[in-house]
Amino acid sequence: MKHVNVMDVPFLHIDQQHFIELLTTRAEQKEKTFVITANPEIVMRSTEDATLKQYIKEATYICADGIGVVKAASILGEDLPGRVTGYDTMIGLLENGQQKRFKIYLLGAAKETIEKTVANIHRDYPNVEIVGYHDGFFDWNNNTIAEEAAALEPDFIFVALGVPRQEKWIFENKDKFSHGVFMGIGGSFDVIAGTVQRAPEIWQKLNVEWLYRLAKQPSRWKRMLVLPQFALKVFGMKLKGQGNKK
Repeated sequence: MKHVNVMDVPFLHIDQQHFIELLTTRAEQKEKTFVITANPEIVMRSTEDATLKQYIKEATYICADGIGVVKAASILGEDLPGRVTGYDTMIGLLENGQQKRFKIYLLGAAKETIEKTVANIHRDYPNVEIVGYHDGFFDWNNNTIAEEAAALEPDFIFVALGVPRQEKWIFENKDKFSHGVFMGIGGSFDVIAGTVQRAPEIWQKLNVEWLYRLAKQPSRWKRMLVLPQFALKVFGMKLKGQGNKK
C-alpha cells in the first residue's frame, strides 16, 4: 500500500471511509493490526523520542489524524487524501459492528467516563458486543488487564490512555492476543460519553477543529505551541529540498 512520509513517519495514503473498510476486513480475517492515529504533536514528539519512534515502526498503519499532517505532506511534495481521525474511525467501526456483531474491548479514561461510554455504545449499537472494559487508572507493572482481555477474544481493542501511553500499552501487550485490531484513540471516549463536545461540523469542514477545542479548553494552549513549531520545521525541510518529489 502507498505511504507518504512526513518527518520519517509513514502515513497510509487512504481516505476515511476506505480506512474503516480496511480495518473491518482485517478484523473479519482475524489479522492482528496496530493502528496509530498521528497528528502534528505526535510527529514532532517522534523526532525526539526514540521509544515513540519504535512504536511507530511497529505499527501496521499510521493515519493522518490532523489537517496539519495533510497540509505538511502537500508542502513536502506528496498529497494525502485527507484527514483520517481516530474518532471517526471508531464510530465507523461501531457502525459496521452493528451489522457484523463485532466484539470490542475498551481501555482508558476515568471510571465514570468509560462507564458512560459503555452505556452509550450499548444504546446506539446494541449488536456490538462489549466483552469487557477497564478505566485508565491501574498499576502498570501489576495488573492482568491484557490477559483478561485476550481471553475474551475481542475483534477491536480501543485504547484511550493518551500519547504515548496508549501506544506503549498496545506495543507491550498485543502479542498476548491471538488476533484483534488495536487502536489508540486519545479522547474519543470523552466524546462518546458526552463529557466533551466535538467541534460542530462547520468547524470540522473548515479544518479548525483544533481552534474549537482550544476555545473550549484554554488549558490546551501549551500543547498547541507545537503547531507553529511543526509548520516551521516543514517549511524548513521544503527550503532545504528534503520533501518528496511529485
